[in-house]
Amino acid sequence: MTDEQHAQNQVHDQEQAAAAEALNDQMKRRKEERDLLEKEGVLPYPYSFDVRNNACDIKKEFRDDAEEQVSVAGRIMAVRKMGKASFFNIQDSSGRIQVYIKRDEVGADAYRIFKLLDIGDIVGVEGYSFKTRTGEISVHATSFMLLSKSMRPIPVAKEKEVDGKKVTYDAFSDKELRYRQRYVDLIVNPEVRDTFIKRTKIVAEMRSFFAEQGYLEVETPILQPIYGGAAARPFTTHHNALDMQLYLRIANELYLKRLIVGGFDGVFEFAKDFRNEGIDRFHNPEFTQVELYVAYKDYYWMMELVEQLLQRTCIAVNGTDEVEFLGHTISLAAPFRRLTIADSIKEYCHVDITGKSEAELRNMAKDLGLSLDPKISSGKIIDEIFGEFVEPRLLQPTFITDYPVEMSPLAKQHRSKEGLVERFELIVGGKELCNSFSELNDPQIQRERLEEQARLRQRGDDEAMVVDEDFLRALEYGMPPCAGLGIGIDRLVMLLAGEDSIRDVIFFPHLKPE
Repeated sequence: MTDEQHAQNQVHDQEQAAAAEALNDQMKRRKEERDLLEKEGVLPYPYSFDVRNNACDIKKEFRDDAEEQVSVAGRIMAVRKMGKASFFNIQDSSGRIQVYIKRDEVGADAYRIFKLLDIGDIVGVEGYSFKTRTGEISVHATSFMLLSKSMRPIPVAKEKEVDGKKVTYDAFSDKELRYRQRYVDLIVNPEVRDTFIKRTKIVAEMRSFFAEQGYLEVETPILQPIYGGAAARPFTTHHNALDMQLYLRIANELYLKRLIVGGFDGVFEFAKDFRNEGIDRFHNPEFTQVELYVAYKDYYWMMELVEQLLQRTCIAVNGTDEVEFLGHTISLAAPFRRLTIADSIKEYCHVDITGKSEAELRNMAKDLGLSLDPKISSGKIIDEIFGEFVEPRLLQPTFITDYPVEMSPLAKQHRSKEGLVERFELIVGGKELCNSFSELNDPQIQRERLEEQARLRQRGDDEAMVVDEDFLRALEYGMPPCAGLGIGIDRLVMLLAGEDSIRDVIFFPHLKPE
């Protein structure tokens, strides 16, 4: 460590120590205030309050010619304590509103109690709406009630004027801290709520779309004795009573197909899935996807359904079928471009993977500058080439179709192209958003595919699938032709909300320990 780095670390440590001391002082003062309130007979944490209005509606419904009685509750976010009258702002789930409180109206005892309150405390206010001399719609308090004493100060952004411009400082803007303390993030950065409200609208719109088609929403096991339906490493756990190892599901595909075997024509599930993989801007080990399976359909039909679904959902939540994402305007207006995976690699890498052996593919990857694990097979090599050189360049919605059979052991063999399967991935904004197959329903071929996956596991591919005998037994009873689809909800929310990290669309993303 250089002397300069050592000095920087010392300064950082001193700043941290000073911040900790200041925090302790504030918490100590708040504890003393709480004790005083209790001596005054004030409950710092009462049981309820009759809320009849919110900040947004009070402002929206205000009329100059009518005095409206209101009852509103929220967190104190700013306060200007004066002599016999004060102003403070409260924030509820709809927004902020100013409150005016006067000693002569609420009483000397109540006003003294008000002066013991802090930014961050939650209060209930009764009074009437009015407009101040500056034209701000506010609440004139006739009574108030402490609802929750905040023992820890919330970060409060401050503004100062620099060269005639307002500059914000001390904002709660550190990304990692915001993810770790999402509850604080939501308090002091209320615009964050908009993303999660949009997430709820997206799921509701998709659920409505599927229901209109007559598909049944179902629930399937999260704890599974055999994991399957995707190429991924699972999380494992142990069931004490049964003395058996179980896995958190990596996908719900195989259970939903069992329901198609059982006679349902269309089933879907919004599922929490878990994959024991790395964490980055687009991956979280716990994530949400919706899977849909429809009998008697194929992947051509499913492409059209996806176009309708995404365009409708985008319009429903954003009012338009265009979104701004990572500095690009992306159109979700149908139809989307369609391109085979071989043609996409030929277009962007100027090499032809068609009919090439594993050794030839490995040499191609090497010539392109890829360093590959010697244990991976042909399908993984193609996937690496596509993921590195093609996928990031596909900004507008593009169906990538017709994958090598080895990459898609659960998909039906292509009806006219030897060695390929009927599969598509929808790439938008440079990342996979959807995955779909004409589902394999021949139990003999499915067994051969899963046994080949088992051989790949023996070669060292720990993401290869395992043989699921019960699923094979279900197929032996007969599954009709079927189209399946999986859509990553977190990535869809990222796209429609214009967020560049999956952590910004998950309330509590996984992080390294503090």
